[in-house]
This record gives sequence, C-alpha cells and structure tokens, in this order.
Amino acid sequence: LCVYLFFQCFICLDVSFISVFSFSLSLSLSLFWLSAYFAFFSVCLLDSLCICSHHRRRKAGILPSLEDLLFYTIADGQEKIPAHKFTTALKATGLRTGDPRLKECMEMLKVTLKTTSDGALDRHLFKKCVQSNIVLLTQAFRKKFVIPDFQSFTSHIDQIYESAKSLSGGQVADYIPQLAKFSPNLWGVALCTVDGQRYTAGDTKVPFCLQSCVKPLKYAVAVHDHGTEYVHRFIGKEPSGLRFNKLFLNEDDKPHNPMVNAGAIVCTSLLKVNHILIFTSFFDKMGNLAGNEYVGFSNATFQSERLSGDRNFAIGYYLKEKKCFPEGTDMISILDLYFQLCSIEVTCESASVMAATLANGGFCPITGERVLNPEAVRDTLSLMHSCGMYDFSGQFAFHVGLPAKSGVSGGILLVVPNVMGIMCWSPPLDKLGNSVRGIQFCTDLLQLFNFHNYDNLRHFAKKLDPRREGGDQRVKSVINLLFAAYTGDVSALRRFALSSMDMEQRDYDSRTALHVAAAEGHTEVVRFLLEACKVNPVPRDRWGNTPMDEAIHFGHHDVVTILQDYHNAYSPKETTADSDKETAEKNLDGML
Repeated sequence: LCVYLFFQCFICLDVSFISVFSFSLSLSLSLFWLSAYFAFFSVCLLDSLCICSHHRRRKAGILPSLEDLLFYTIADGQEKIPAHKFTTALKATGLRTGDPRLKECMEMLKVTLKTTSDGALDRHLFKKCVQSNIVLLTQAFRKKFVIPDFQSFTSHIDQIYESAKSLSGGQVADYIPQLAKFSPNLWGVALCTVDGQRYTAGDTKVPFCLQSCVKPLKYAVAVHDHGTEYVHRFIGKEPSGLRFNKLFLNEDDKPHNPMVNAGAIVCTSLLKVNHILIFTSFFDKMGNLAGNEYVGFSNATFQSERLSGDRNFAIGYYLKEKKCFPEGTDMISILDLYFQLCSIEVTCESASVMAATLANGGFCPITGERVLNPEAVRDTLSLMHSCGMYDFSGQFAFHVGLPAKSGVSGGILLVVPNVMGIMCWSPPLDKLGNSVRGIQFCTDLLQLFNFHNYDNLRHFAKKLDPRREGGDQRVKSVINLLFAAYTGDVSALRRFALSSMDMEQRDYDSRTALHVAAAEGHTEVVRFLLEACKVNPVPRDRWGNTPMDEAIHFGHHDVVTILQDYHNAYSPKETTADSDKETAEKNLDGML
C-alpha cells in the first residue's frame, strides 16, 4: 500500500523526489500505528472471546445436559459405565430392557457394544445410546414414576408372596376336565404400574386360560364399541346375590350384571353386532391391552368346556326364551364364541399389563396406545368392584376395596386405579370359586399399603404409601446431601438433583448444604447450588448465621465474592413448607 501510494503521489503531484518521499514516509508511519492499534484490538477481542468460551465451558460443567446427568448418576465418579451396570440400574427403577418404549436405546446399546472391547460406555457413547429415550429415562432415575422407591416396594411384595405361598388349602377346578390338569403348587404374581414398572414372582410365564377374568374385558370392549346406554338395554348393573351360573334374571328379565355367566353370554352377543370375524377382532384387542405380550388360545380347553357346558347351554336357551339377545342373534354360535373367549390364554405378566391398562384409563402403559375409552374403563371398574368376585364380592369390597375379577382357572385380576394392575394366579380354589392364595395376597397387600378406596380418609390410621418416599429415606437424603457438600463432591450433588432431592434440606441445626460448602471453601459446590439449583443464598441456621458469615469466618474470599453477587440480587419472599418444596421442584425442572 505504501509503495503504491508513493508512486501515485510521485506521478500526480509533480514535485521533487525528496518531497514525495517525505510525504510517503509520513503516511507509512501513520498506517503502521493504525495497523498496530487494530492488531492490539484484535488480540484483546480474541482474549475476551477465550474468556467467554471458558466461562461457557465452566457453565456447561455446572449445567450439564440430561444425558450427562444420567451418566454422572450411574457412573458414580467413574469415567466409564459397564453395560451391565446401566441395565441393572435401569431394572432397579422398575423398567425392563425389553420395554417397547426403550427399543431405540437398547438397539443402539447393542450396536455400540460391538465397537467396544471392554463392554463399557464412556460419556460420549452413553449419550449416543440414551438420547432417543432421554425423557423416559430421566423420569425413571429422578424417581418421578408412581412408585418412586420401587425396590423397597417390591421387597414388601416378595414377603406377601412368600406368606401366601405357604397356604395349602383349596381344590383345583375339575368340572372342566382340562383345568383339572394344572398342578396345585403353581403360584405366580405379576404387577405393572401405570408408568410401566414391572415386577414378577413365581410361575409368571406359565400360560393359563382367562376363564371368567375375560368377562370385564369383554364388557369394556362392548361399551367401548357401543356405549354404556346401549349395552345396558340388555344387561343390568346389580349384584345377583346368587351363584355365578344360576338360571335367574332380574325383575326386568335381564341378566343381573355382565360378571355372571348369563350377563357374559348376552355381552358376547353384543360383540357380534357389526363384526364378522369377531374372535379375531377381540383377540387382537386383547393383544393391544397386553402391550403385545403373550396372548394365546387353548383349543383343548375350548373343546373341553364346550363338551361339559350343559349348564351354559341351559342358560343360553333360557335367555333366548326371555328374548334377552339382540334381534337376529344365533344363540348356538354365541355360545361357541363365549367358550372361545374363556379359552384365551395369558400369563401373569401379560395379564398384569391388561390390568394396568384399566388402571391407566384405557392407555396401555408400555406402548402408550389408547385401547379403551375412559367411559368404558370407568364402567368396567365400577362393576368389577361390586360384582367381580362371585359371592365374595361384598367381603372383597369391604376388606380390599379395589376392583377385581376372579376366574375358575385360579386367576385374580386386580386393579389399583391410577397406580397399577396385578394378576395373581394359583389353581386351588375356595368354596366360592376364588383362588385361595390370590385372596390371601390381595388381603395382605391392602393391610400393608393404603390402596383401599377409603384408606385416605382424614384421621384414618396410616398405612404405608409407596407413592411417596418414606421418612427414613428423607433422613438419609439430608445426611448424604450435607456430606457431599462437605467433601466438595459436585458429581454426587448432580445425582441428588437428578433424583429430585430438595437441595435446601436442613439438619437439626438448620444448616443447609450451602452453609457447609461455604464453610469448607468449595467454590464449585457453591456455584452449583446457587446457579444450577437456585437455592436460597441467605438461609440462617439456629444461631442466625448465613453461608456468607461462614465464608467470612473461615477466610474463603472466593466464596464471599460469589455469595455477595447473589446477596445483592436476592429478594426474599414469604413461603410455606409446601411452596418451598414446589419451588425446588420447579427450579430443578428448569435446570433439567
């Protein structure tokens, strides 16, 4: 540029060479200082950008992604997570590796493990595996499912299961020859929560026929297809007070309810309306209710039941005489379909998902598919509660207080609305036709947990509520939180935040984690609590000291500087204990 200007000036100005040289030299010096200024400015700008980048990196360390939080939760301070450790931690939340909602995660895990020599995942690989299902996994590890402490809950279930297993009374049903072939020692329990948490104990993979347990499902499908009003033109809603296979109708010449044989046969005829391949259609619906888990058909039981079904044929002819069926119904074909539906096979595991779908308002918890409408589910649960347990329905409603349906194959389908579905199965029956072990299990379950419809009345004696974390757990959480703050363990604090722990919990001296971290001079812990968890920066302990007082007393000037910024920006407001907890939850949700 200088040389160019030199010659231009020389040509255009027409002056002596010395004059032009002096002019060019002066201009060159000016340009030199201007270039130096811009160079200095660029260095300052670059330095500023580096500082900002460093600040962002530091902020990223304090506020990691959801995938990073999960990694820190499971890794427990290690740089890699063995695959088996991840799956074990997942099962502890109640989720299964075969859960359809985790299909992408599990497939990516299999592919990723083929590329590693030690079967372990670093943070990058872990993030790659879990990112497609991060919302569900975050809910699981933050204990946001309906049963937060699932391991503690299932340990109680194990005890109840073992207690019922010791019972030896009852007789296996033999009026249907195929049912008499089952061993009286078979005993299984499976449950599925509305969030898809699973538990099994005993013989839960052995197929057995639904028998009468299909009646509420059949009624639910009929109401779903035709509506409550239409269905109850043909069937009543009252308990009969009689044996389930009696030839008896109510004063309006209708079956008393859809849970007795007469009502179930009429309900089967309602399924026939507008359906050509009704069995295939209903079978597919059962598969949807079970989340596409095992649903089969026992042709041997169907043939056995049809050959020994004189009583049901008698009921059918009686219903035909009283004109209980829709016009144009072929009674014989309806009875064949009735026997077929009773012969549908399930396992405890698949039937527990069916019960959980009812508990979840018609949405299958492991597929998210809407199978039944809420009206159909509500009406079904109402009739299960009042009529589902044969002549034991009143006693069951009194002692257990939950919707249920039993069958002569030994199954009891139990629904805890908005919480879970349970299938108990053991062939030996009592004199009323209910599973001996199943009744004992349900009774013991409700003696321990507050699932009864009226357990939550005010001033009522307290039972365990698995939907909340227990007092002992809260005491442990305070100890763990303050110890992590004392040792400066930010990784542990991230895990606690991920699990929805209240980061403002206090010990018996009203000291918080921020008090402890400030006293120990752990600047990163202080930053995490203030920036990520947004805790109160000015809590006072029993002596009136704040974290600022602790930092000043022990000479931690870096901590004082951090706290001072938050002191100036903090504006206290009146809160209650409930609103404090709610605020902590909102802050955590915002962080995540």
